[in-house]
Amino acid sequence: MFKLRGYLALTFVCLVLLLLDPVQRLVVGPWARLAPSRRIRVLTRWQRFLAHFVLRSVSTIGGAGIPTLPAIPGRGDTLVLMNHQSLLDIPLVVASVRNAYPRIVTRKRYFRWIPLISHMVRLYQYPVVDPSANAGTTRRMLGSIRDAARTTDVPLAIFPEGTRTRNGEIGRFKTTGLGLILEERPWTVYVLVADGFWQRAKLKHFLGGMGAIRGRIELIGPFQWADEGADPAPFIQEMREHMARRLAEMRAPVPTA
Repeated sequence: MFKLRGYLALTFVCLVLLLLDPVQRLVVGPWARLAPSRRIRVLTRWQRFLAHFVLRSVSTIGGAGIPTLPAIPGRGDTLVLMNHQSLLDIPLVVASVRNAYPRIVTRKRYFRWIPLISHMVRLYQYPVVDPSANAGTTRRMLGSIRDAARTTDVPLAIFPEGTRTRNGEIGRFKTTGLGLILEERPWTVYVLVADGFWQRAKLKHFLGGMGAIRGRIELIGPFQWADEGADPAPFIQEMREHMARRLAEMRAPVPTA
């Protein structure tokens, strides 16, 4: 039953996203470019619609337990950090940011032709990273992260682990990109900690066990990063410790009376 619901949910989501791809290319994108004063409002409503559509589909059709999401202010000086557990992390981040859309540091593989998603990476100007890139390409990508951090007028979001962990524990942070972001300007930092998704991290497990997902997500912060000239390493380590501590608290057994 779980497998059937999972396949139905994913098939429905993929079909709808495929149908919405030309809407994004021919309506949403041109509308945002031709009405720059409404760009943030247009792109925010579209992105939030897509995120809520995905989350509600996997919940209603697939049976996944999607938690009530926290509210993160959608300001240009907002930086969101989140641990990386599943395919749902991006819609979870998007749906948590209010009154603006987040620009998410994204792997290059999503830049390739994936219906709607690849065009969204370009439309929303997501900074792109590629761990397998050569030195020249890596420098250009890091430069784009710097540019995004310096110029963005909407929140920036990053998964500092860089990849999903096998056991859901907080992995090592890849500090280069996050360090560059912190070096560019002051930030108000919010930390999202999710759990309950990691056992369905891969697509085959996600399909077969979508109905077994019972996700949780909690918000820590805000923290202030005010000295962009300082070494960001201690602050990054502090954020990782906060994330690991909260995850441990979320996983701790509830004491019995």
